[in-house]
Amino acid sequence: MARNAHPEVTRNRILDAAQQLFITKGYEHTSIQNIVDELGDLSKGAIYHHFKSKEDILEELINRDNDVQDDFNESVMGRSDLTALEKFRILWHYSITAQDHVQIMRAAMPMLSDPVSFAANMRIWSKHLPERFLPLIEEGVKDGSIPTAYPREAAELLSLLPNYWLMPYFYPASLSEMEHRVRCLAAMLSAIGVPIFDDELIEMTTKGMMTFDRLPSAACGDSSPQRGEPRKGSQ
Repeated sequence: MARNAHPEVTRNRILDAAQQLFITKGYEHTSIQNIVDELGDLSKGAIYHHFKSKEDILEELINRDNDVQDDFNESVMGRSDLTALEKFRILWHYSITAQDHVQIMRAAMPMLSDPVSFAANMRIWSKHLPERFLPLIEEGVKDGSIPTAYPREAAELLSLLPNYWLMPYFYPASLSEMEHRVRCLAAMLSAIGVPIFDDELIEMTTKGMMTFDRLPSAACGDSSPQRGEPRKGSQ
């Protein structure tokens, strides 16, 4: 049998087909055979040559999304015409509205029903993600846009509460209940000098969080572990 001259092309085709199916059918309702049928010209063996399991495909999709997120984050963080608070709002807006990102995170949500996967995500939300938020909050302390005496605690709140407490997958809520919950978070953060949520961002976050429910195709938004570690969470 001839070797595949372009393995990366084939790998990306598999990822693209799987992503579309995970979005339309839901991760739990998509099989490797569905991916074979979607591609039309590859066998199961060809897919298993590139990915050892369906879970492996999803993790690679999350990592691919991670790269896109990192590129966007770096482009915003490098701007000198914005305060840290303005940067934070741009990054939060992107994490809630970027459709490819949101759809992949929704597709990954059922994995959080697995205790091992949930524990791994809790480690990301409690350790890695705060380390990503902290430098931006500290920058805001320096430029005066985020006048908090609790930068580390704020980073932890922003990592844990949106990825767990705001998620209707864990805490079911109606639209009005979700808005009340987001406004509560906004009030808590403002009280410690982290006024990230204005009315526009409250409305956007409310609507965005309502997409992460317990439907089979639902999935969480953007946790941000260190590069190379699969992301399976929200903001």
